[in-house]
Amino acid sequence: MRTLLALLVALLIAFGLVWFLAGRAAGPAIRLGAPTKVLGQRTPLTLDVYAPGGRVTAIDVGLEQNGQPLPLGSQAQPQALKFATAADRVTVSGEIGRQTAPALKTGAATLVVHATRPVLFGLRQVSSTFRKDLQVRLTPPTVTVLSQFHFINQGGAETVVYQVNPADVDSGVRVGELEYPGLPAAGAGIPNAAPGLRVAFFPFLFNQPPSTPVSMWARDEAGNATRADLDSKVNPKQFRKSTIPLDDVFLQKVVPAILQNTPDLQVKDASDLLASYLVINRDLRHQNNETIRTIGRTKTAREILWRGPFRQMMNSAVEAGFADERTYEYKGKAVDKQVHLGFDLASTQNAPIHAANRGTVVFAGFLGIYGNCVIVDHGMGLQSLYAHLSSIGVQEGQTVEMNAELGRSGQTGLAGGDHLHFTMVLHGEFVTPVDWWSSQWIEDRVMRKLRAAGVPAPTPAATK
Repeated sequence: MRTLLALLVALLIAFGLVWFLAGRAAGPAIRLGAPTKVLGQRTPLTLDVYAPGGRVTAIDVGLEQNGQPLPLGSQAQPQALKFATAADRVTVSGEIGRQTAPALKTGAATLVVHATRPVLFGLRQVSSTFRKDLQVRLTPPTVTVLSQFHFINQGGAETVVYQVNPADVDSGVRVGELEYPGLPAAGAGIPNAAPGLRVAFFPFLFNQPPSTPVSMWARDEAGNATRADLDSKVNPKQFRKSTIPLDDVFLQKVVPAILQNTPDLQVKDASDLLASYLVINRDLRHQNNETIRTIGRTKTAREILWRGPFRQMMNSAVEAGFADERTYEYKGKAVDKQVHLGFDLASTQNAPIHAANRGTVVFAGFLGIYGNCVIVDHGMGLQSLYAHLSSIGVQEGQTVEMNAELGRSGQTGLAGGDHLHFTMVLHGEFVTPVDWWSSQWIEDRVMRKLRAAGVPAPTPAATK
């Protein structure tokens, strides 16, 4: 009897110890994706609740403001939230804010997430609580255009100076469905600029109809957004059409070299030169342009690096223009159509290629149809591109002054002869170089607006 009693006591002590230790186990890990700072009318919520096997007993999501709880949803009563169970977590998503918590007011609030998971074979629960302080914003930001006379060439660029409030929101110009960012005016050389003063350089694509709407936009992290009209006029342009004859000699010259330098490009039969050429001219062209677009959007300084008008290649003849529509013919039959998004400039063979303006080299290497290629960033989204080079004399990250030698002209890529393919890129989109070559255009479309906003010098100076 005593042995049985002792055994029972030992079991009770052991169970108590296990019960105690189980209660000290960690609760579910809660990781918030969004929001991180502000909350608005309808702000996306994403969070993950981690537990072994995704076994979570309960999740409750809510807000607290001025001591008052504002429930948003739970696993038992999801309301506007979604709960998705995976192998090791439960993902919570949805929109939260004034629309889901009508009592929410402008000011401080706290997001509160409470989660529990089972331990000890489900005999006990452990919990954890996550809290995140947020700022509630229920009013959309405002945008006020300050510059005047916005005349845009189809396929070209334009400048706008504007004020956004509050100053910490994203903003810029929308052309059709495409958005381009504005940047702090200090980067354009405006001293003592107000916190919300912005300058935006933006493109109007060659294939966008002149009737495409142009407007301003601003959006805060809470999802509050606003739109404002931009008084502007688009000058329509007529672009050339041309025919490019293909022959076996040309195909034998360009196709194997490009395939050799682009091992990831998939073609069915490399010996079928025409079929391989069409893959290069269509698919690789698209891939290369996407690379240029990514570089233009991600590798640009937040200040102007250029000074004055850009310089065209010296003593060069124009062999092809911007946005020429090309029909490619093989043995008298049309086999492809593409648009030529730059200028072909020819001088002497193996001619030195100079930087059109001051900037930083952000790409120097082989780029498919463009062959050996250099891209120079001039800041605030503006870049220049130099293609078909026989050799490259600069490296990525190198600062170059106007007229610095970048390399030598050649016929790499899809070039039929020795020349320079030159173009301008704005926020990753191709724009005609003609505007940027023109001192009159620079004065009217850029400098006059910047001086009106406070730029003291006749040309933009880099912010160091």
